[in-house]
Amino acid sequence: MSAPATATSRIRCDIDFDKPGRQAGYLRAPQSRNTSGWGVVEIPIYVLKNGEGPTLLLTGGVHGDEYEGQIAVSRLAQTLPVEQLRGRLILMPAVNIPAALNSTRTSPIDGRDLNRCFPGNPAGTFSEMLAHFMDTRIVPLADASIDLHTAGHSADCTPSTNMHYLADPAMREKTLAAAAAFGAPYNVVFWGVDEGATLTSCVERRNILSIGTEIGGWGRVSVEGVRLGERGVRNMLKHLGMLEGKAETVQRDGSPGTRHMMVRDAECYSFASANAIFEPRHVAGDAVSKGQSAGFLHFVEDVDHAPIEMVYGASGILWMAAGPGRVQRGDCVAVVMQDYAAPRD
Repeated sequence: MSAPATATSRIRCDIDFDKPGRQAGYLRAPQSRNTSGWGVVEIPIYVLKNGEGPTLLLTGGVHGDEYEGQIAVSRLAQTLPVEQLRGRLILMPAVNIPAALNSTRTSPIDGRDLNRCFPGNPAGTFSEMLAHFMDTRIVPLADASIDLHTAGHSADCTPSTNMHYLADPAMREKTLAAAAAFGAPYNVVFWGVDEGATLTSCVERRNILSIGTEIGGWGRVSVEGVRLGERGVRNMLKHLGMLEGKAETVQRDGSPGTRHMMVRDAECYSFASANAIFEPRHVAGDAVSKGQSAGFLHFVEDVDHAPIEMVYGASGILWMAAGPGRVQRGDCVAVVMQDYAAPRD
């Protein structure tokens, strides 16, 4: 059970968020260990503030094996002259620093997925403690948030921004416009699986503008993903009036902007029905059809065990494609996105 949001955090931060100029420092989260009873985990944070304007929160590394956002946020923090900025920029390139240094989705300290721990608990595990600090101390400062993700080791993806479907029409349109300004090839509006405990949901509960990304995967650093991430965060600064200039949204294929998509129905997701080697038939970005072969589950350890064919439950474009060859029963091996159509409220 989560502690009250008003409970005191055990994490220390010496940054003065209201101070003009550039600051670089650390959150210091207590972590007693065999070699240091009073040890801390240092989580990098930058704050750039110049004059009046909105506050944008940029986060990367909420999952440690998602690298493009870590690079994009870190590079911006180290290269953006504060004099060019109007407003305040809070940059955390590796929120989940234990996982980032371990190249894993989950924390090596407590085995938890930070992005399933919000709103957190200051008296809980390391991930719960960190989620609570983010929810109570960092997020409330923001007018807008970009949380940069990729598919990590679990999948490959078609580069995109993403957002939850929002019941408030005004906020929904504002978020769609922000995603278009970011300028990824696609923006995916999704209803989600187990989304209530994510950083995005934590931001949305405070009625703060929030978009995420999926700009890489398969546990590697995508050249295109880094380019889109770096361009996108600068585009968002321009969109919010925090930097001079106009957002650059032309795509590699010459398309003038972002194509809005959605993942609304359960049929868009395909899950492995057994532990096996999954042989996919398509890659991220391919057009697929309902009933078409998605791939085969192979049982090489069992003599004469015939493969099981999987088929797509919906037509559209493959947003997420299987990453690892060997899958476990219940692993998501494909997600199909479709052209966005807002339901009637």
